[in-house]
Amino acid sequence: MYQANTAFCLCFEFNYFCTLSSLKKDIAMKKKTNKLKPFIAKLRFKYRVSILNENTLEESWHVRLSRFSVFMFVSSFIALTFILLTILIFTTPISRYLPGYGETGNRSNIIKESMRTDSLVKQVELQEGYVDIIKGIINGKMKPDSIASLDSIALKQRAKILLEKTKREKTFVENFEKEEKYNLASIDTKPTESTYVFFRPTRGVISSSYNLSEQQYGIYLITSPNESVVSVLAGTVVYAAFTFDYGWVVQVQHDNNYLSIYKNNTRVLKRVGDEVKAGECIAITGDASKKKAGNQFYFELWKQGKPVDPEEVIIF
Repeated sequence: MYQANTAFCLCFEFNYFCTLSSLKKDIAMKKKTNKLKPFIAKLRFKYRVSILNENTLEESWHVRLSRFSVFMFVSSFIALTFILLTILIFTTPISRYLPGYGETGNRSNIIKESMRTDSLVKQVELQEGYVDIIKGIINGKMKPDSIASLDSIALKQRAKILLEKTKREKTFVENFEKEEKYNLASIDTKPTESTYVFFRPTRGVISSSYNLSEQQYGIYLITSPNESVVSVLAGTVVYAAFTFDYGWVVQVQHDNNYLSIYKNNTRVLKRVGDEVKAGECIAITGDASKKKAGNQFYFELWKQGKPVDPEEVIIF
């Protein structure tokens, strides 16, 4: 009997605890709903907005709005405005005037067109000078003999005359050679980097510089159409062939384990095994129909199997 009474008491206490907890939950839910009801009522409460005639005080127009409807109208207006502005930016030329939205190739195209314009201006100036000379000859203001001749033989003779040393120069050189003849400090048998004078491979504007982290071992140059490509140093042509990725490619081996590579050429003027001098034309680059960055003239310089930044040794 004692055990049955204790079990009955435990069951009664458990049921009483469950009913108390359910009552507490119901009271808490009612409190929350009671708190939300005034807030919802405020949102749904409608206000009357009227427009009155100043003279007759008659109502000309009115509208009933609630806080919730005003919030919806403002949100929809902002969303529509954002969508319209996005469509305008991506479908009209307005994007060109916004910073950061321009096309990546615009800068290179602008530089290329400016270089073409500059070359055209120079050509027009030469044509105008030629026409002025012809007019002067026709009008009798200028004699044909007064025009400077471009004969190569005459130029060589003038160069020889200019290169001839005077007596003072000869005596100075002789004295200097006698003084420095046995001076061991002035003798340097090891060639240094300063002894190499690198020529600029072609005329143009650098569009992309040397970047070892991005595995770009050379520089891209924007050039005028049909621009000449010259060898940066004296050497031997070791490679000259056409590739699908870089067009005509030329490689020249130089002294001191230097190797220069010229890519994206339109024509090649040398063959494998040809000896070239520093500054000698080896190819033609610059195609007016190609405007992509990958089709621009590309130059690399290597020394002992390692890439060298061309901007550090060549003045562009």
